[in-house]
Amino acid sequence: MDLLTINNLHAFYGKSHVLHGVSFSVQAGEIVALLGRNGSGRSTTAKAIMGLVDLEGDVRWKGQPINGKKAFEIAHLGLGYVPENRDVFPKLTVHQNLMLGQKKAGQSGRWSFEDMYAMFPRLKERQHTEAGVLSGGEQQMLTLCRTLMGDPDLIIIDEPTEGLAPKIVELVGQYLKKLKERGISVLLIEQKLTIAMAISDRALVMGHGSIVFEGTPQSLREDAYTRKEWLEV
Repeated sequence: MDLLTINNLHAFYGKSHVLHGVSFSVQAGEIVALLGRNGSGRSTTAKAIMGLVDLEGDVRWKGQPINGKKAFEIAHLGLGYVPENRDVFPKLTVHQNLMLGQKKAGQSGRWSFEDMYAMFPRLKERQHTEAGVLSGGEQQMLTLCRTLMGDPDLIIIDEPTEGLAPKIVELVGQYLKKLKERGISVLLIEQKLTIAMAISDRALVMGHGSIVFEGTPQSLREDAYTRKEWLEV
């Protein structure tokens, strides 16, 4: 079953036309990697899905159109979004940040505070620490976990490994696999081919605001032209 379906999506920043007829879908229980160079339109695609940029085309969630809805309305439908800027609340503690992720105060879905702390013990150690003093890797963990506390059916994650140490990158990869095991679909926006190829079911490659490749990770490994022309490897 398709959770998210995008058809002929165009997006704009003012008069700047950024996305040109993007079409793809994400199915239930699937990890889809959205790859490409900087400026190819990957992050704009995520923002368009979440209603954060002007768009034309058809965006559907579980078969229902969500064009024109506000970001918080889309989130309440079951889409989680982790932006690349690690958007934590710096003056609130780790635990308070996680509390803000809950759709209803005091109610957890598939994920609990204990789940988050078990997955990332470092967050448990720092649960009473203000988020603004955490390292970049810790803030990335916190942003991912806060989004999960909203119990999404699909999570869009933009560049989760940017600037992270190799050990943390490996940890993030393990974390994303656990999401799939819990029945959560993932749209992974990433530059690092290693993690994307290791965990994704399908790979999409963007170039100049369009999808230029769609296939399995294996088929992308074998497509030397796509890797050379459209990816930073």
